[in-house]
Amino acid sequence: MKKRFIFLLIALTVVVSACSKDEPEERKSFVLVQGSGPTLSDFYIGKYEVTQKEWMQVMGRNPSAFASDDRPVEMVSWYDAVEYCNQRSLQEGLEPYYRIDKNKRDPDNKSEYDPVKWTVTIEDGANGYRLPTEAEWEYAASGGQLSKKYGYSGSDDADEVAWYWRNAGDKYLSGDWNWSIIESNKNATKPIGAKKPNELGLYDMSGNVREWCWDWYENADIEGGIYRIVKGGGWIGDVSNNEPSFRGKFEASGYGPDQGFRLVRGV
Repeated sequence: MKKRFIFLLIALTVVVSACSKDEPEERKSFVLVQGSGPTLSDFYIGKYEVTQKEWMQVMGRNPSAFASDDRPVEMVSWYDAVEYCNQRSLQEGLEPYYRIDKNKRDPDNKSEYDPVKWTVTIEDGANGYRLPTEAEWEYAASGGQLSKKYGYSGSDDADEVAWYWRNAGDKYLSGDWNWSIIESNKNATKPIGAKKPNELGLYDMSGNVREWCWDWYENADIEGGIYRIVKGGGWIGDVSNNEPSFRGKFEASGYGPDQGFRLVRGV
């Protein structure tokens, strides 16, 4: 009887190990977020911000200011992010989610300072990678159906879950936000997943780098605007920027050392 039990235990271990090994990639690096009803469908979202290693594997160059395979890619514009989504989709045999016309200036882009203005539209039904909408990002950052109503993504204590201007350097800073102090403190991005995850198992949705979303900043119900939305704060930003509801904005052609993104896919 004892020998039979040991045999069954070994067999079960082999099966579990095999299942884990054969687990679909999106279930290893992505989290399934169950939606909130007809206004927000289920979707997969990346556990982590897109890393420099992932970027290099697709784009072949690294624009980041803080070079390291396991840190989030930064210094990427909104256009860079949507192009990455399409290129990675093609690389993995998926249908690109975006139609990108680089020769047609987007009539909905009202910015005076965006020299790019590619026309980017959605390929309905495509199964490729994309940027989250603001609603998806905020819902996921808040914990989705498992939300405990934390002030930040995963905790009421920002230092448990977020990299921001006070804790992202050599020592913990106090007083008022001051760029010269931040710079001399050698603040920078950090390797992904070093802080606590939120209720859904998502990392760095408060702090580290700000994350591009699909939507125009001006009004989600109106096509067009000047800025695209960024969410989540960053290593430069104040703690208030780390709140899931905080709405940041950036020129679509803009980029900075605190500007990255994470991926979404449909279910």
